[in-house]
Amino acid sequence: MFNVGDNIVYPMHGAGVIDAIEEKDILGEKQTYYILKMPGEVKVMVPTNKAEEVGVRSIIDKANVNKVFEVLQEEKVDTSANWNKRYRDNMDKIKSGDIYEVADVVRTLSFKQKEKGLSTGEKKMLSNAKQILISELVLAENMPQDEIEGIVDNKINSSFKAFELDSIEPVKNIVNKFIPYEETGTSENL
Repeated sequence: MFNVGDNIVYPMHGAGVIDAIEEKDILGEKQTYYILKMPGEVKVMVPTNKAEEVGVRSIIDKANVNKVFEVLQEEKVDTSANWNKRYRDNMDKIKSGDIYEVADVVRTLSFKQKEKGLSTGEKKMLSNAKQILISELVLAENMPQDEIEGIVDNKINSSFKAFELDSIEPVKNIVNKFIPYEETGTSENL
């Protein structure tokens, strides 16, 4: 059971602060709800008896923030070439409510966007995943949203640059790149 003032994460919505715990009569059924204040002055009601079932959890502590940043700095990106499978896999990661999985989605889709762009659906998914990630980091680090966004973007940009450098094959001679030439001997043998 959470209390008023607790910082919690509601999967698919992000992190917020419990503003109140109220009993509401909705459609003739009385239930107790967490009234969650989300970023952007949005309020969400979560039934207290279903909170654990839907994956509501406490936000990460400061020590785990660095682990999230490590996920964002990974250079290796494994994604399915099949758009539908990739979309479903990423949606499952976001629905899990696990911040490390959400960070992986943000990094992977950010890389894909930088490489060759994203479909409209994946752009929206990236935007939602990033909002969910940033909302939790803001509360965990007690920092303004724009600062956290800057840190996240910098971590992704620096890891993408390293990823790009690793994926470029060095070419010893630019001509050989286009016209393969194999040396069979020295000029003395000709």
